[in-house]
Amino acid sequence: MESKSYAKILERIHAALEASHAVFARFTPGAIETEYKAGHDPVTEADRALDAVLRRELLREGEGWLSEESVDDPIRLQRSRVWVVDPLDGTREFVQGIPEFCVSIGFVENGKPVAGGIYNPATKETFLGSIGNGVLYNGVSARPSQRTSLDGALVLASRSEVKRGEWKPFENERFEIRAMGSVAYKLALVSAGLADATFTLTPKNEWDVVAGAALVQSAGGFVSTLEKTDLTANRRDPLLSGLLASGPFLKEKLVALIEPYLRLAENTP
Repeated sequence: MESKSYAKILERIHAALEASHAVFARFTPGAIETEYKAGHDPVTEADRALDAVLRRELLREGEGWLSEESVDDPIRLQRSRVWVVDPLDGTREFVQGIPEFCVSIGFVENGKPVAGGIYNPATKETFLGSIGNGVLYNGVSARPSQRTSLDGALVLASRSEVKRGEWKPFENERFEIRAMGSVAYKLALVSAGLADATFTLTPKNEWDVVAGAALVQSAGGFVSTLEKTDLTANRRDPLLSGLLASGPFLKEKLVALIEPYLRLAENTP
């Protein structure tokens, strides 16, 4: 599929992000009733309302659907074009009124994340892009960090991972670690050059990362799994071991940084 034909996909993503505005207007971050799923993950009425709106705006005949808030339909495995969405990534932050949550929409073709859209209603930031068309940040063309060294770099970390002590091994490195909610939002910031890199050595689901990975790659940045392979999506098991993302010139530095910790994890009984 030629990149120019993703224009229609981007129109649908943009329309879905716009439709999410009205849903968010019905809820007040920090003052919303919360339920808890198995595993203590919070879920709110906003998550479910957003899921319904996104499905209505995005899904067409013959396409697959994978969403954190929908029962998984294995028919998606037979589809070449699949939507992978997290209606509200960063629900914990949303519940606490921390402005680090977003709608995350990824579009996958033949297993490759090729287009994405992310909208943070608290900061009024919109990221939209596709392979061959680049990334727009609030409607303006953006590119990832051109930094060539991790010295002085801004690396975004998961707030919950920092709290659990998972970033302690990196505290003496020569880059700034900033804790933040929503992996999708972190990836979006990297795609637009608003941060230099982000990574997680903790498992994440496809709906957490596909949109952000599509944006980083569309902008010309670097994305890799912990197995040092390209991210493939719409797999039967959507759980990934982790993910790395950065500007294009930090690829080798980032892989070298985390490699010892991967070996450590592999050798742990």
